[in-house]
Amino acid sequence: MSASALASSSLMLSGAATAAPNMAEAPAPLEEITITATRTEQSSFSVPASVSVIGKDEISDQMALSVSDIFQGVPSVQFSGGPRRNGQVPSIRGTSGVGVLVLFDGVRQNFLSAHDGQFFIDPSLLKSAEVVRGPASSLYGSGAMGGVISLGTLDASDVLSKGETAAIQLRAGFQGASSEWLTGLNVFGQSRDGSLQAVGSVTLRRGDDLELSDGSTLAADDDIASSLVKIRKEVADGLTLTGSWIGYRGDSIEPNNGQGLNEGDLMAKDVNSDTLRFGLQYAPVDQRLLDINVIAYHTKAEVGEADQDTPREITRAVRTNGISLFNTARFTTGVIEHAFTAGLEYYEDRQFGTDTDTADGTRGGVPNAQAQTFGAYAQFEMQASGSWGRALVIPSVRYDNFKNSSEDGGPKTSDQSVSPRLGVTYEPNEWLMMFGAYGQAFRAPSFNEIFADGVHFQIPLGPGVIAPNFFVNNADLLAEKSTTFEAGFGTRFDDILMRGDRFSLKTSWYQSSVKDMIDLQVDFAFTPGCFVPGAGACTSGTSSNVNQNRARLKGIELEASYDSPLVFARASYSTITGRNRDTDTYVGVLTPDRYYLTAGIKLGAGGTRIGARLDMAGKHARVNAAEEKRPGYTVLDLFAVWSPQSGPLKGFGLEAGVDNVGDTRAERVFAGVPGIGRNYKISAHWTGKF
Repeated sequence: MSASALASSSLMLSGAATAAPNMAEAPAPLEEITITATRTEQSSFSVPASVSVIGKDEISDQMALSVSDIFQGVPSVQFSGGPRRNGQVPSIRGTSGVGVLVLFDGVRQNFLSAHDGQFFIDPSLLKSAEVVRGPASSLYGSGAMGGVISLGTLDASDVLSKGETAAIQLRAGFQGASSEWLTGLNVFGQSRDGSLQAVGSVTLRRGDDLELSDGSTLAADDDIASSLVKIRKEVADGLTLTGSWIGYRGDSIEPNNGQGLNEGDLMAKDVNSDTLRFGLQYAPVDQRLLDINVIAYHTKAEVGEADQDTPREITRAVRTNGISLFNTARFTTGVIEHAFTAGLEYYEDRQFGTDTDTADGTRGGVPNAQAQTFGAYAQFEMQASGSWGRALVIPSVRYDNFKNSSEDGGPKTSDQSVSPRLGVTYEPNEWLMMFGAYGQAFRAPSFNEIFADGVHFQIPLGPGVIAPNFFVNNADLLAEKSTTFEAGFGTRFDDILMRGDRFSLKTSWYQSSVKDMIDLQVDFAFTPGCFVPGAGACTSGTSSNVNQNRARLKGIELEASYDSPLVFARASYSTITGRNRDTDTYVGVLTPDRYYLTAGIKLGAGGTRIGARLDMAGKHARVNAAEEKRPGYTVLDLFAVWSPQSGPLKGFGLEAGVDNVGDTRAERVFAGVPGIGRNYKISAHWTGKF
């Protein structure tokens, strides 16, 4: 499997499958494939892990305003901080921020700032998304403690069939809740024999303030350009080279902290992000022991902010250089099929922060620092089948060594971690599977946590008297570590009501024990100088990141789907709770019990679909303060897709929908923060092939 497909190639039988063929000739349903979970192709149903795969049709049906919309129906996945794009932070199973690894075409996205966002890519450039829920450090190292979100971008083969050499796609759309216009252009090309393929894409969005479900508006004013250039060349038999660039340019007017309903201190934000990726795969057809993949990458993300009321300007920039090398050797011994994957990875992050209001030009809370990580891992997949059924056993382990240092001459830190995992699946027959897994994971402390410096906040006490609270670095900060047990079962049936249909269900229970949780500790105390003239400087204490908590998080997840030539449906459920084992208080990014259903019908022999989505949640009472409680909600969306597959209108397509039909006040991210109100959406596209 090509390394470029590590995060992007997924064969998906989604709830929004494409054409509805004649029932008498309906083909067998496609197998849903995951690559992120094991770095090799595995059935998402059979793999001993909790994995969700989202295909192009589901992404298209969403007509997503932001990347977070794509994951609306994935259990145990929550995007907090919104509803603005730049404030959204993903969490998986109660773990967020640096505890969730984000990949674009297999490339790490290590820019982490709760106020500035992380998903610098437009949803229209995506063909697939995968979510691995639960520990994945045995393959991916730091950051994969809660799980992995992997996004895959468009390929020429998604549009061009054998013998076709060029295609152009034009797209335009509008969303009412933000008065946002979208225009897009995709160009695809390939040689006659398919050995050379190329993609060029650009999407422009221009939106205004967000209309919320309580009738208020939220300052946003986005102007975004997102681009993709991708080339793939088969140089020789089994040897393929790839290169790509993902670019993102975003301008907006919003507060420095764009989360929640914050409106004060408006800033002109300028976001610039680039992801450069170069890949090599060597997999000769007659050599099962060789499937060598190399990925070299460079990412740069920078957010500049200019205060609208003062001359102050601040920046945060993170640059990452990395290389990943792995090989999968496949062989057979007796009745057992083996796939042995071994790999090495190295990446380096450098951060720079500036502030025109400080004497030395540095930015408080954004240290000039660097982090270096080296990892080595191995995984052994063994599967066998017989009259007794089928078994799949996957042990894996990874070693990581990570170092942090400050560009300003501060302390240096280093640490290491070993992350093992074992997953087992047993299928006694074709319609039932049972699995169990044990895994350890970690997330290294970030340089923002270790080297935090400068002013955290300031308290005005009167005319000319301000009491600042200062960050204090902590070179003794340890990595967070978790141990997770997971067990579940699944069932699936084909040709239940008609030829070509499939029902599948997979559910799991998990429990994670976390130690050395990193938390920001604020020691709040005014010095005498705040009240007594001449008694020294006036300050309000210090803030530092410390290891202090032990926690236990546990939950239940369920995903089910039904697809046929006539109808489609997909449902999910999740519940989670987390407790601090030292204080017996709630901990983690917890969510209420959530239910999700999307269902619809397919019309004719083309890609026409009409459907609805229902997003429901119970009351959120797993909080430590009464004011943090949130009411339950039920949000209904409607959508329709028309895409003729023949005749004079072939190539044209139209998507329309209404999100939040009832204008329901859904407080998904914070107590008192309503979501986006009723949102009318429409999009039209045309594809011409040459």
